[in-house]
Amino acid sequence: MPEPAPTDERLVADFRWEIPERYNIASDVCDRWALTEPDRTALLVLDADDRPEPVSYGRLRSDSLRLAAALAARGVGAGDRVAVLLPQSVAVAVTHLAAYRLGAIALPLAGLFGESALQHRLTDSGTRAVVTDAAGLAKLERLRPDLPDLATILSVDGASGAAEDFLSVLASAAEDFETRSTGPDDPALMIYTSGTTGLAKGALHGHRVLLGHLPGWTLMHGFPPEGTGLMWTPSDWAWAGGLLNVLMPSLRLGMPVVARPHGRFEPEAAYRLMADLGVTHAFLPPTALRMLRGLADPREKFDLPRLRNIASAGEALGAETFEWARAALGLTIGEAYGQTECNLVLASCARVGVARAGATGKPVPGHRVAVLREDGTEADADETGEIAVRAPDPVLFLGYWRQPEATAKKFRDGWWMTGDRARRDADGYIRFVGREDDLITSAAYRIGPAEIEACLCAHPAVALAAAVGAPDPLRTEVVRAFVTLREGFSPSEALAAEILAFAKARLSAHEVPRTLVFRDSLPMTTSGKIVRRQLRDEPA
Repeated sequence: MPEPAPTDERLVADFRWEIPERYNIASDVCDRWALTEPDRTALLVLDADDRPEPVSYGRLRSDSLRLAAALAARGVGAGDRVAVLLPQSVAVAVTHLAAYRLGAIALPLAGLFGESALQHRLTDSGTRAVVTDAAGLAKLERLRPDLPDLATILSVDGASGAAEDFLSVLASAAEDFETRSTGPDDPALMIYTSGTTGLAKGALHGHRVLLGHLPGWTLMHGFPPEGTGLMWTPSDWAWAGGLLNVLMPSLRLGMPVVARPHGRFEPEAAYRLMADLGVTHAFLPPTALRMLRGLADPREKFDLPRLRNIASAGEALGAETFEWARAALGLTIGEAYGQTECNLVLASCARVGVARAGATGKPVPGHRVAVLREDGTEADADETGEIAVRAPDPVLFLGYWRQPEATAKKFRDGWWMTGDRARRDADGYIRFVGREDDLITSAAYRIGPAEIEACLCAHPAVALAAAVGAPDPLRTEVVRAFVTLREGFSPSEALAAEILAFAKARLSAHEVPRTLVFRDSLPMTTSGKIVRRQLRDEPA
């Protein structure tokens, strides 16, 4: 049996940050294990038939040293941007570690990005080198004439055109590269924001960002003992959720991570994977969890004796999904909140007594988080305000890439202003309401979509839901809902009326959708968030 966790109050009172003067993510994540236990499994990579192949810390160290040497020989140095355009794989981890060893800046990119999204990120960042696969290379070859800074392309699928063969490059490089001595504030990682308004901006982080994530990772994942367990997430490692809530902290703490580079998220396949591999800890976005809810009696169909914890972040989880996990899986989900710029600052964890349906959680030890009014004062209990994080903070970014004015606009009196709306209750739990740009203005009310969507998803026919504002000459806006249905249900006027009546019985009058639209699917970002602005733009 694991040792009982301390109380949340004790964790907060006793917490002190320990940030060393010299710190490099690669040395901490990889070398601390590779130099003492080189054969310890770091990754469990699945092939096309989901057969696992273990990859050791020793291999990660050797390959990342070789890649760092190869990139240095091609002119990549400190501060240069190295893009990673790959699905979950060994090469993702190796490229990140190599970039950190160089003192370069790793730039993760999602494979689902279209050419315009890729071109903006590669051009804006001035990327010098890219590691990719055949699918990414096909996009890059069309963009290459407009990417003058891009000098090196390595493909894990072999040499083609301007791309060199990744494996051949590793094999011909020396392993004696000396990892650069970096400070915690030296640039290490840049993730572009989702770009809900305007072009996406590069959020630049220092090496300290990993240390800043460790308290929240430990909390949301239920205090697993170091060097134990098996972690899996379907989230792309190109995003903060997959990279910083899962991959890098797990490797740092000696928990192997499953890499599944293929296939869309499918509920039955997800259950089967966790059962067959003996996954102990999973990070599943709310959308994935709602899809899992569609399968009845999972514990009767799948043997999950080792699954000890599920964590979730990205959007509001909702009370219904929280209660479903307790009833169907016997687990209390550890929910978390953060942003690309300042991630994993709120979390819940049943082991420390912080778990409440419908609430994200409380501030993670080491982070000061408040809900502020427009005048900068703290909101009263149950009053809606803006989530703010006190600077300095190890998870807080260094700034937007080459946009100091945009960076400065996001700070107010020493607080990082997230643009997200929330309420703190009398017990200190913070309940997410919605992004500022997702709020619906109706008459005198400002309505967040999260509670409406959670209510709609509680109806037995609804799989996913999105709530947006539709123009209204009297009220400015009214609520318009979009839903996808569970298997066995078909769109009809009668079902729409039933769902709206269900919502009317549970929501405040101003929150009830005036119209409901059935959709086969909802527009999603590659990180699993609903793109509400796209739905707002649809004609009524």
